[in-house]
Amino acid sequence: MTDINRALVEDALKGWVEPHLGKDLVSAQAVRDVAVDGDKVTIDLELGFPVDTVRKSIVEAVSDAVRGLDGVSEVEVNLASSIHAHVHQKGMSGVSGVKNIIAIASGKGGVGKSTTAVNLALALSAAGARVGMLDADIYGPSQPRMLGISGKPDSHDGKKLEPLVNYGLQAMSAGFLIDEETPMVWRGPMVTQALEQLLRDTNWRDLDYLVVDMPPGTGDIQLTLSQKVPVSGAVIITTPQDIALLDARKGLKMFEKVNVPVLGVVENMSTHVCSKCGHEEFIFGQGGGQSMADQYGIDLLGQLPLDIRIREQADGGKPSVIAEPEGHVAQAYLSIALKVAAKLSLQSRDYSSRFPKIVVENT
Repeated sequence: MTDINRALVEDALKGWVEPHLGKDLVSAQAVRDVAVDGDKVTIDLELGFPVDTVRKSIVEAVSDAVRGLDGVSEVEVNLASSIHAHVHQKGMSGVSGVKNIIAIASGKGGVGKSTTAVNLALALSAAGARVGMLDADIYGPSQPRMLGISGKPDSHDGKKLEPLVNYGLQAMSAGFLIDEETPMVWRGPMVTQALEQLLRDTNWRDLDYLVVDMPPGTGDIQLTLSQKVPVSGAVIITTPQDIALLDARKGLKMFEKVNVPVLGVVENMSTHVCSKCGHEEFIFGQGGGQSMADQYGIDLLGQLPLDIRIREQADGGKPSVIAEPEGHVAQAYLSIALKVAAKLSLQSRDYSSRFPKIVVENT
């Protein structure tokens, strides 16, 4: 019989790669403690992303990896999740009540960015995180309809707006403040000022993640927003189509210019399966998202189908993650959301909130 110790247990854990982190738990510094008592091994793990929906699979995989060691007959795995604030652009103050801001962006419109954003936010919430949604598409706010929310936000103190809530998601949008059919005929500076106010003058309540549905494109408004919003990480949405990929690359370059890490790319409308005959067809091309990921050294976070139900459910105010939580589309969103959160958990932490603010006053 081999004498079991922590080093042997960690060696066994190195043989299993956690699928959302893309690395083993030892390398990810997720192993907090290993205790050996005879033939029983107890492992304490802490991951920096929500794990409610994958807890069972992670515990089973870790148990199987360690149970294969000679001399081990019992394995106990304690899995905790602790979501920390991560760094954003230098010289920019964070947002009260928000740990991390994740920007969902696209180089052009029509690639399903807003639908993807709301489903990713709902998936993070389903996994156990406290999540908010900021609809930054001032000219075309669509999140109120997708979230099935109507009405105007209240203000308890006359200074900050209270977010509207549905499906456990805290939400704020210019669409809550104007009539749905009223056009926003504003110039760029007014748009960026309005967004900053929606961001900082909303009473966000203890959010782990604030998902920002960015306006499409890479013009002055988008660049200004990315310079004013303290973003911890960005996700680029594209389709496999060459034209969409050209613009998606511009979006990636924009975030690089302002030192926002791109967590990965999501390929939307990857394939269409006929609801009548089951024939699969790559309407917008094939492999574009993977090609872009390989070119820029980022992750292809996932591929989503062109499915009529995604559109119908979003238009009906009940996105796929809520409408069919066990369906394959919702599971795809969940997988992508957890990869986003896991990649973010590997970024440097933001400790600025631990330091006191020094104010000099004349006395």
